[in-house]
Amino acid sequence: MKSIIAYFNKPLLKVSLIFGLITGVLVFLFFLGLYFMDIVPLGNNKILDFGIHIILIAGACWYFRKYVGNGFLHLWEALTIGYVVNTFGALIAGWLIYFFVTYADPSVFTDYIAEMKALMLEGKAELVKNIGEAEFAKMYNGVGNMQRSEIIMDEVSKKTVMAIIPILVISLIFRKQDYGVFHNKS
Repeated sequence: MKSIIAYFNKPLLKVSLIFGLITGVLVFLFFLGLYFMDIVPLGNNKILDFGIHIILIAGACWYFRKYVGNGFLHLWEALTIGYVVNTFGALIAGWLIYFFVTYADPSVFTDYIAEMKALMLEGKAELVKNIGEAEFAKMYNGVGNMQRSEIIMDEVSKKTVMAIIPILVISLIFRKQDYGVFHNKS
């Protein structure tokens, strides 16, 4: 047990997991804010929560560089921090949203499915032209058969794809290395 605790006691992982937890909770609070404003909190309206991910990834890199790295942050450390914060935050948010739509208010999920179907029917002509009638019918039925548990992996997969470029940019901005080892002092 001590070896497991020692493994997770590394500053790089500890800082990333704490910021990831904060990210997940803030994304869930954003979800609740949309819910209490009577906006369907899943789908297109929820995409703005990615700003929370970006802000907290940058915050985690800044914190690690200032307080753990003593002013230095390697690119690989920044990339690790970014991906761990993003993934852990998406997992926490996904589970919290799943529990909410399963136990607190299942109508949120049914409203989301209805909105998705309505959007698909609205753009049916364009979709059929691009992918064909059979593929459209398959996609439309797939949306209708969606399970609540898919919210978790949907959250993680979307956030992972969306985060590739921002994490790289944040990592490049916050990295700072000690190049003193490359200077010949003799």
